[in-house]
Amino acid sequence: MSATQSKGQPLPFAVTGVSMRDLLAAGEAAVLVSTPPRAPEPDLSEPAGDHREAA
Repeated sequence: MSATQSKGQPLPFAVTGVSMRDLLAAGEAAVLVSTPPRAPEPDLSEPAGDHREAA
């Protein structure tokens, strides 16, 4: 049994060789991928309630 196993404490996890810019870009990409698309905007060129048919 090693010394770290006998103490029962896990070793701290460290990321090396990854720039902060890459970490931020990965976070932004995760947000974009996990966000559902927005509903299409309603067409406001013609009011919905004022439309009348020709007689």
